[in-house]
Amino acid sequence: MTRYLPIIGWLPRYDRRWLRADVTAGIAVTALIVPKNLGYAGIAGVPLENGLYAAAAGAIVYALFCTSRHISTGPSSSLAAVAGGAVLFTGVVGADAAQLVAAITLATGVLFLLFALFKLGWIAQFLSKAVITGFLAGAAVDVVIGELPKLTGTSSSGDNAWRELWTWIKGLGDVHWTTLLVGGVALAVILTLRFVAPAVPGALVLVAGGMLAAWLFDLGDHGVALVGHVPRGLPSPELPPWAVFSDHRAVILVAALALLLIGFSQTAGDARAFAARHRYRVDVNQESIAQGMANVGAGVFQGMPVSTSLSASSLNESAGARTPVASLVTGVLVLLTLIVLAPLFSQLPKAVLGAVIIDAVVFGMIDLGELRRLHRVTRFDFWVAIAAIVGVLSAGVLAGVVIGVALSLIWLVYVATRPPMPLLGREPGTDVFRDLAEHPGDETFPGVAVVRLDGGLFFATAEALEDRIRALSDDGTPLRLLVLDMEGVNFIDSQGASKITELRLLTESEGVVLRLARVKPQVLSVLRLDGIVDELGADHVHGNVDRAVEAGA
Repeated sequence: MTRYLPIIGWLPRYDRRWLRADVTAGIAVTALIVPKNLGYAGIAGVPLENGLYAAAAGAIVYALFCTSRHISTGPSSSLAAVAGGAVLFTGVVGADAAQLVAAITLATGVLFLLFALFKLGWIAQFLSKAVITGFLAGAAVDVVIGELPKLTGTSSSGDNAWRELWTWIKGLGDVHWTTLLVGGVALAVILTLRFVAPAVPGALVLVAGGMLAAWLFDLGDHGVALVGHVPRGLPSPELPPWAVFSDHRAVILVAALALLLIGFSQTAGDARAFAARHRYRVDVNQESIAQGMANVGAGVFQGMPVSTSLSASSLNESAGARTPVASLVTGVLVLLTLIVLAPLFSQLPKAVLGAVIIDAVVFGMIDLGELRRLHRVTRFDFWVAIAAIVGVLSAGVLAGVVIGVALSLIWLVYVATRPPMPLLGREPGTDVFRDLAEHPGDETFPGVAVVRLDGGLFFATAEALEDRIRALSDDGTPLRLLVLDMEGVNFIDSQGASKITELRLLTESEGVVLRLARVKPQVLSVLRLDGIVDELGADHVHGNVDRAVEAGA
């Protein structure tokens, strides 16, 4: 039980001297996440209290199963954007939207648990960082466009972000000036605090100030839309009706997979980072279980998807958290907020909530630094990220998930089937062979071509290797010796082995001798089993490129 429920192991050994630091950290994190989670609920299209349900359930359940001492688990802008995309795609509203999001949250939790059970974390590697960067940026812009009507007191419509933006622009003639004033001031306040006083919890200041302004100036009576009734009390455990799963199974599955891929990458990386800084160990597999159970708990209590929150976790660390007791404190304080303070949020102007949401997604999901790095380092990755952004804005967040996965797989196939195969030359005065494109002054030999394959030789790359060899013959340069440097080949399958035989026959037909160099033992074993070493001749397989060239001289 201690293995799967770590709290049984560490709580009896809890040092009371840590309590002050854990309670302080829990209070600080609560002050940060309560106003933000109201915004995340708005992004997801569910009642505001559901964001707090998820925050409480996620924090408490995660603390029971986790191995990290600093991770804070709860809703986030990226997860809310995916859930909100599912709500928009299906067109459900109100209680039906809350049931759909709870079903997605449960499905996400189950997928996390399956990942942990079957150790499938490697699947998350199929979603490239460039695609995630583009997807999150596109989702953030999509959310911002959806929040603009709250700032102007107008409306918008459309089946994608471009049309929604256009209808909002056309409706600016009907702007509600008091709402615009409230929204403009709210944006100015939260952005000023972010840049001038980043240590101040801007969302908390803005929410408290917004509720105070609504009371002082009777904003509701002046036509400023308020968020409406937020009930006091705790949620009761309740599973979504089976009809929700059966009617929207495809949407739930796609959204849950997206949430899993995003959440898993955040959880594993952040947990390891905090553990490394504070010199303790985390079990990434157990962290997946903890995140899975946190999502199951959030779904059962009518919440929304949860995962690692980097901003909350960083605050948890800087406030001095020593153990997951800090997360338990956060969860309990969120429950007390629901019991005592929830009705106060009813007076929150929607324009203020819109400003909180815009601030959260712009600074939490748009990574301009990473986009600049991609543009500088790998231009192809940059355009993949741009394609993901355009895909989200054109087809919606949920369809953007599918587009993102497709782009990742296409990029993977493209890279796997086109490994580098440079021509090599010898560094003067040595027996070292290097890429001629990088060292054009290196020695070459008349009638001799040295080609290095930088990648596995298997069904996806075999034809590319043949095309490369044929291109050497087609350029008009007469050859008498071809040396295939296989230092970079770590894997070969039956089709790759067969291709070596075909290349031997091809070169023999043209009067060219084929020699292999630097063949790794596991690759050489396959070639021996296939009889290729015997056909080629053991004396045609060399320990380095220089010997192969000298033997053919």
